[in-house]
Amino acid sequence: MARILIVEDEQRIASFVAKGLRAEGHQPTVVADGPGGLDAALSGRFDLMVLDIGLPGMNGFEVLDQLRSQGSRMPVIILTARDSVTDTVAALDSGADDYMAKPFRFAELLARVRLRLRTTDAPDARARDEVLRVGGLELDRRTRRIMINAEVLDLSAREFALAEIFMLNPGQVLTREQLLDHVWGYDFDPGSNVVDVYVGYLRKKVGNTTIATVRGVGYRFEPA
Repeated sequence: MARILIVEDEQRIASFVAKGLRAEGHQPTVVADGPGGLDAALSGRFDLMVLDIGLPGMNGFEVLDQLRSQGSRMPVIILTARDSVTDTVAALDSGADDYMAKPFRFAELLARVRLRLRTTDAPDARARDEVLRVGGLELDRRTRRIMINAEVLDLSAREFALAEIFMLNPGQVLTREQLLDHVWGYDFDPGSNVVDVYVGYLRKKVGNTTIATVRGVGYRFEPA
């Protein structure tokens, strides 16, 4: 049973989601505006948040940005009528764990909630406060900072998550599918090159020779 915060100003949708989650044994709480949602999210009382973008008082992007800047790593699933690629990338780069466009099927939302709760409960998640040190890189999951030779790098949320999964698996080949699952958390178009694009971004910041391409398979992190 999880405590789930629903920040949604459309009463019909909020009630529908809350009723479904309650039927699955969870404890949902509904907040209808951005400032109230942020206060509730920062209270430490919730395990996961379902967050709308078009909120009164403070939009969902602002709520998410404030939440992450204050150190919270509570899983966040964006639920919104906006479904453009630009909005999807903006939500993920702001620190969202998943993204669903309205209209949606509750069964799919529930599956994503279960996935996020499983990820949070995993042994690796419980050890998330550890500082990872591999080669010349140091990644602090508490402050969400990564440094190379004591110099702090400026990474987006997706770049940080990508660096984190590489540093957790040094020397191992990670397929594009594994990186999509761990970093983005849901299926992209099979023809999407989003992993390759973000690996390119990360290489420019941590060094081109650090992440090796394994042709036809994926990538391998090779610390100096």
